[in-house]
Amino acid sequence: MKKLFTATVLLAFFGVAFAQTGNGWQKKVDPFLFEKTAAGQVAEFLILLPQQADLSAARQLKTKNEKATYVFNTLRQTATATQAGLRTFLTQNNAPHEGIFIVNAIKAKGDLNLINQLAQRSDVAQIVGNPTMRFAEPVERLSDDAVSERVLIEWGIDMINANGVWALGYRGQGVTVGGQDTGYDWAHPALRSKYRGYYAPTDTADNNYHWHDAIHSISPLSWDTINPCGLNSPVPCDDNSHGTHTMGTMIGSDGDNEIGVAPDANWCACRNMERGNGSPFTYLECFQWFIAPTDLNNENPDPTKAPHVINNSWYCSEGEGCNPSNYFVMEQAVNNLRLAGTVVVVSAGNSGSGCGSVSNPPAMFENSFSVGATAANDTIVGFSSRGPVTVDGSNRLKPNVSAPGANVRSSVPGGGYANFSGTSMAGPHVAGLVALVISANPDLAGQVDVIEGIIEQTAVPKTTDQNCGDIPGTQVPNHTYGHGRVDALAAVEAAIALIPPSSAMEQTQLAVKVFPNPVDNQLVVEVQHAVGEVQLELFDTNGRLLLQRQWNGRSQVFNTVDFTGRPSGMYFYRVLNGENVQQGRVVKQ
Repeated sequence: MKKLFTATVLLAFFGVAFAQTGNGWQKKVDPFLFEKTAAGQVAEFLILLPQQADLSAARQLKTKNEKATYVFNTLRQTATATQAGLRTFLTQNNAPHEGIFIVNAIKAKGDLNLINQLAQRSDVAQIVGNPTMRFAEPVERLSDDAVSERVLIEWGIDMINANGVWALGYRGQGVTVGGQDTGYDWAHPALRSKYRGYYAPTDTADNNYHWHDAIHSISPLSWDTINPCGLNSPVPCDDNSHGTHTMGTMIGSDGDNEIGVAPDANWCACRNMERGNGSPFTYLECFQWFIAPTDLNNENPDPTKAPHVINNSWYCSEGEGCNPSNYFVMEQAVNNLRLAGTVVVVSAGNSGSGCGSVSNPPAMFENSFSVGATAANDTIVGFSSRGPVTVDGSNRLKPNVSAPGANVRSSVPGGGYANFSGTSMAGPHVAGLVALVISANPDLAGQVDVIEGIIEQTAVPKTTDQNCGDIPGTQVPNHTYGHGRVDALAAVEAAIALIPPSSAMEQTQLAVKVFPNPVDNQLVVEVQHAVGEVQLELFDTNGRLLLQRQWNGRSQVFNTVDFTGRPSGMYFYRVLNGENVQQGRVVKQ
């Protein structure tokens, strides 16, 4: 199980890094920037301030909302108190700039002369580049037409026993997963009703607090100056297909395609790449949004709306500007989000099969929960990156665990499905598993150490004849599989075992299962963990209320709705229990 860096250690790291640079202003500057501004050009860069927030007290807080609120307030207060002088200077020099708080830093744009003046200021600790980078594309993409065999439940879900968890009544209900990627097609049939902003009665969505677009300009690496989603998109949109595919594996289901590990969880998202091209700042902007989601004007942040887990299927290589001089910027963002109570799941990378190939941010970080990829025969795939992490001299164990990542079928924009291969497909299986664990034991929300420990300890041990670093492949954990291939059923059973007997019946996270009975034309509604009055509402496809029913429930309640005589088509339901609301849809054939 990983341990968080304390704020004291992190601040000490900053101090050592900067003390070694001496007094010359040039030694505060990333060499990448000298190259970019050598001929008088301007470049984007991040100005790191020496004072970073001390968040160590967050570890003593119990609930996820307490952690997120404390971390958000402390980070923002630190940034507000320390950035004013730099902002004034940049404004006076007509330098475009934007501050962030997840790491106390300001993004700016200017030439070498401006960098020179900034580096000589005492309120500037370091100036690092903001290079454009390419994400880790799947190693193989197959359209749905190219796949000869289809099954109702995808092989990866069956392999990790997620459907066994569903049989217990836990499908991710009450949990929010987040994704930062190329964007998301929210209207896809497998994703639409799971979007946190979706309102079934009117078949519409409110995107405030559920979607953020960090893409404000066209990437210099893009071949076309027009993005199919536009810039600053007010609605979830995917300009590549990668993000939609990963979200489908986390929560996707349309009644016929069971592609998601946690199909009753809901989702929120941030676009951090412009057709697969991102930068440290776009990633940082999304990390920050996940600490305290905002409205569409990027105002009124609310840390209580932070997701429980986020999936990250991207990396930044040294060739793209990420190097030992700036690793700590993104690492601090990961650490801070984790302290806020959110599990940070990261794909290990597709640079295998050699040892030491987990070598790029954010997969290499101690507090990223990194995931390798396995195939249908339950062995590691060749492209899956291996540990140990040698690039920073830590030799730490990576990946943490492994999950299905070869020939994974999931959603793609436009309502279709396709099979992709890559660790990008493995990570979402684990993010979905986190949702199952929390839905089974809501008290674990925000307890990142415990959740990750459960997943590691219940993984199916896997060994190999590949010896990496000083850990033999015959030992578990190892640098090929980590602690093993994840087992959702074992993890959920371990999570349930942590519920104190006295409170096991007092859970208030509403669990709802709705399924038609084709024999007697009855819609069966099963509600678990209800306390007090339960209200069921049924709407037709136009949002008209067809019926409303109340009953008292506690542990497990069954109710039925007679569909006899009702026309075929789509119906929407909503179940309310106090402040808990679950909604979805069913189709009468």
